[in-house]
Amino acid sequence: MMMKSAPRKPATGFKGLKENWKDDIRSGFLVSLIALPLSLGIAGASNFPPMMGVLTAIVGGIAVSFFTDSELTIKGPAAGLIVIAAGAVDELGRGDAVLGWHLALGSIVVAGILQIATGAMKLPRFADFVPLSAVHGMLVAIGIIIMSKQIHLAVGVAPSELKGKAPLELIEMVPHSLLNMEYHIAIIGLVGLMIMFGWQYLSFLFLKKIPPALVVLVISIVLGQLFHLFEPTYRDIKPLINPGEFTLSYNASFAGITFDLIPVFIKYVLMFLLVGSLESLLTVKAIDLLDPYKRKADMSRDIVAVGAGNVVAGLLGGLPMISEVVRSSANINNGGKTRWANLFHGVFLLVFVTALIPVIRMVPVAAMATMLIFAGFQLASPEEFKHIYHIGKEQLIIFLVTIAATLVTDLLIGIGMGILTKFIMQLSYGVKLSDIFAPKIEIDVNNDIYFVRVTRAAVFSNYLALKGKLETLPQGKNVKVDFSEAPYVDHTVMENITRFKNDYEQAGGKMELVGFESYQTLSDHPLAARKNQRLTVIG
Repeated sequence: MMMKSAPRKPATGFKGLKENWKDDIRSGFLVSLIALPLSLGIAGASNFPPMMGVLTAIVGGIAVSFFTDSELTIKGPAAGLIVIAAGAVDELGRGDAVLGWHLALGSIVVAGILQIATGAMKLPRFADFVPLSAVHGMLVAIGIIIMSKQIHLAVGVAPSELKGKAPLELIEMVPHSLLNMEYHIAIIGLVGLMIMFGWQYLSFLFLKKIPPALVVLVISIVLGQLFHLFEPTYRDIKPLINPGEFTLSYNASFAGITFDLIPVFIKYVLMFLLVGSLESLLTVKAIDLLDPYKRKADMSRDIVAVGAGNVVAGLLGGLPMISEVVRSSANINNGGKTRWANLFHGVFLLVFVTALIPVIRMVPVAAMATMLIFAGFQLASPEEFKHIYHIGKEQLIIFLVTIAATLVTDLLIGIGMGILTKFIMQLSYGVKLSDIFAPKIEIDVNNDIYFVRVTRAAVFSNYLALKGKLETLPQGKNVKVDFSEAPYVDHTVMENITRFKNDYEQAGGKMELVGFESYQTLSDHPLAARKNQRLTVIG
């Protein structure tokens, strides 16, 4: 019986363009149809001129494609950075939206420069330090924050009524907004939500290939004209978006940063750097797993490319960019083969914004809000709560603490509280304080088999040391990683080392994770945290 061979990897560079241009142009075009409305909506929600979201996607497509080696990821603005960008404009501008935008651009440029530096120094590997349950909690909190504002705009509430409101206050306002809605605007919002949430359930396959965001765009324009939203009869509400002009000019500024704003400026630089890089790295890892050709991107090189894109986008007035998961997944589903699909998606967007500005000016704000509500729901889906609970109750606690702390404070404090909670829980399980950052790892070779023995607790904060040891092993060997003497192995280590094992085996080696016979898992999930019952150090 003949074994099925792996599909031949597409060529890269200009040879890949010659070989795959038809597939990549088709996928780039289809992805651009998704990216156009989402980029407009993300920018508007971030207090940026909506057209600047499209500019970011154009830069991410046309410029960044030449520097990254991540073949299938699509670069552009992401819903996960809305909260940070909008906060930067508000706090740095102190009520002056234009000044806030220019200063926020300055923080994006600095963050981009730091991304280039961290990528050049191979620091993206430190993303493995953050516990996965805290990362998921941060993303869910971002989704809740997005929905908490956009639901009001979807029913016609004036943006001035939402100004300065914290997420919990916005959630508290929902009943009042629903009772005082503008009915014509609310109809557009309701139709948009029905399309965004219901499109996946259609039984006609040819309709499923059309991006629901594009359908919302078209139908909302028709309804907007039917309801005469272009007439100034809606109090102080501006029911149609003002996309701004698409221009290529210098917009970033540092001149308005006073001494007391320096800490705020630094805070947003760090948030753009940390959250943007983390989201981008997680997307690249996820897309690598979905790549039918099993290609692996160089994470450091990709962060350098994204950082360069952020410097360019920030200077020109655009949002920060990441490797975006929804558009990247669509690229795979549409048959994209190489990074040229990302470039073509940027080219098509450039054509759209130069040819369709009169049409874009007819898009209702409510339509943009429904797309963002859907994006927020995807981040904060109930499935996320079920997934974390399935991994283990201790992971759920970390997850919920991160969400609550982020909603009450901000993203940096939220993720910090999640990490602190993880430390406390590990100490409560009996992990020694001295082991938290310093694992003990021994490597022996016997009959060409590499034995890696982990003799202290293996937790998220010391995983980098374990990974570093594993990376020193030669490729194509038989490796056994023995945890029989470790008192505790957490979920982050189990998930990361399983991914490392899969990568090692795809490169031609064999790796076994052994020594778990005496362990008790903390849930039924195959990658749950586990404690060694044979060792008494764990209570």
